[in-house]
Amino acid sequence: MNFQKCIWVMRAFVYKIVFKKVGFPSYIGKPIYIRNGKNIILGNKVRIYPGMRAEIVDKNSYLAIGNNVSIGQNFHVVSYGEKLEIRDNTTISGNVLITNCDHSYSEIGTHILLQPLKRDTTRIGEGCFIGYGAVIQAGTILGKQCIIGANSVVRGNFPDYAVIVGSPARIIKIYDPESKVWMSHTNIEISAHRRRACRC
Repeated sequence: MNFQKCIWVMRAFVYKIVFKKVGFPSYIGKPIYIRNGKNIILGNKVRIYPGMRAEIVDKNSYLAIGNNVSIGQNFHVVSYGEKLEIRDNTTISGNVLITNCDHSYSEIGTHILLQPLKRDTTRIGEGCFIGYGAVIQAGTILGKQCIIGANSVVRGNFPDYAVIVGSPARIIKIYDPESKVWMSHTNIEISAHRRRACRC
């Protein structure tokens, strides 16, 4: 381990005071901003590169990061009103935003920052990979081992083993554990149509 990462390991020990829990061994690069750190839980072997901005909005908000999670530089996470969960063995590239809330915008003539927040459950499943610059919006549930393409804007409920890209993001490929093959988006639709036909 190089000298810089040794400093990050020592910082993780300091953050045991600031956060609710920091597992071992973990390391944390210098963050930009931490709000309500006592509602942040880090599992074992969590690696966070510099520039994290963690906004845990109130006492009912939590961020729970599982074991063996790697998070790139300039990670921005916002949790409001409930637990935002990132499960074990997930890798998050740099410049990623994950949130479980949106600003309301229905009050015309009122500054958007003065309008209430709306929360919607967000959860990152086990073993996911989130590409550089992705935005995971409120209300996104990722199944196990999903792949998110770089710069994708993601909202919705996605099954296990899905490859999700674009803005707005959509599934382009998915692994079928029954046939043990990766199917393209077209084949997914055909397979679903055949299953529906069989039930008729």
